[in-house]
Amino acid sequence: MLSRCSWCSTDPMYQDYHDQEWGRPVHEPHLLFEMLCLEGQQAGLSWLTVLKKRSAYRAHFFQYPIAYIANLSDAELQKKSQDSALIRHLAKLSSIRDNAIAWQNMQSKGFEMQQWLWRFAEHSTQPVQRPEHPIPQYTQASMLMSKALKQRGFKFIGPTICYAFMQAVGMVNDHEANCAFRYVH
Repeated sequence: MLSRCSWCSTDPMYQDYHDQEWGRPVHEPHLLFEMLCLEGQQAGLSWLTVLKKRSAYRAHFFQYPIAYIANLSDAELQKKSQDSALIRHLAKLSSIRDNAIAWQNMQSKGFEMQQWLWRFAEHSTQPVQRPEHPIPQYTQASMLMSKALKQRGFKFIGPTICYAFMQAVGMVNDHEANCAFRYVH
């Protein structure tokens, strides 16, 4: 039996996410936007909770262009907050729209979002954490990313959320040394 990172539970959905997605480099802008927002939805909750609701988030938000998300009305967000398939926290749901607006504003100023986000990882996956250096909750890079995103109007985007985002989209490789799925020597 192949070993996984110690944080990965026995839940099949979590294992599939770990084995197939977590830590793989993502460069597609819409998927980067989705993951950035989903990490914000996790605040105070487990990632498994978000994973179980991910298909509903896609149906409500991420199957649409970012411009569509940016134009959602308060009434539409209020209605979405009544759907138990989502995390029914209006500020979190509103942050998806706010982040879409901020994303579009940056693009209108000439930012290529994929390149801009990846610059916090120096444009390539950063090395694995070694056993003598446990995986941090945040790093200098995630603090800088958080500050830069907040200055541009993004919400639910603290340093810990940014670091989780960086891990999820492969900006850092934090698979444990004994993980047979993604550890790179």
